[in-house]
Amino acid sequence: MKLQDLLLKEFLEKTASNEPVPGGGSSAALNAAMATALTEMVANLTIGRKKYADADERMREIAAVMSAQRSRFLEDIDRDAEAYRQVMEAYRLPKETEKEQQLRDATIQEATKEASLIPMEVAESAFSLLETMRETLQRGNPNAATDGLVGMMNCRTAILSALLNVRVNLGGIRDEKFVEEMTTRCDWLEKRTLEVEADAMQLIKSKHSI
Repeated sequence: MKLQDLLLKEFLEKTASNEPVPGGGSSAALNAAMATALTEMVANLTIGRKKYADADERMREIAAVMSAQRSRFLEDIDRDAEAYRQVMEAYRLPKETEKEQQLRDATIQEATKEASLIPMEVAESAFSLLETMRETLQRGNPNAATDGLVGMMNCRTAILSALLNVRVNLGGIRDEKFVEEMTTRCDWLEKRTLEVEADAMQLIKSKHSI
């Protein structure tokens, strides 16, 4: 059974167990999925209300985007877990002969790269939604503003935790160009995520006197 198909209680129990997956990477993807769900909730609570008629069409678009992205992030829960398993499988390869050692080393390097690329995809995909989340907060039903803000905070957590997983994996990669490029992307995403979230937090706090 896929991790995404587990009941919430089962998923949490599996996370809390001594099994290596689901771990931080899968949890980052789950946070991203929760962020999209809360944003879609705000959009759906806005759609069809005369008071917010001017935002109706846009909210329908946002709801559709968030629904699609939620499905993608749920898949990422399992993709991240599978990437970890591939790394572990690579480390279990035989290493008795020089040829076996070379094959094992190359396989480990490729598997570790893949294990860093998946959380990077999660981080970048989640980041691409931040501005839309802020727009939803600005134009959506104000009665659901705190739900939307929690969604944005979940998105922030998803991005930063995914980036942490990227950085950890980069420590085991010898391809200096790859590491440099990924580190630069991590640094930029982390900086911009905190800036966008801070702006949105201030906006909503001022607008709703939170």
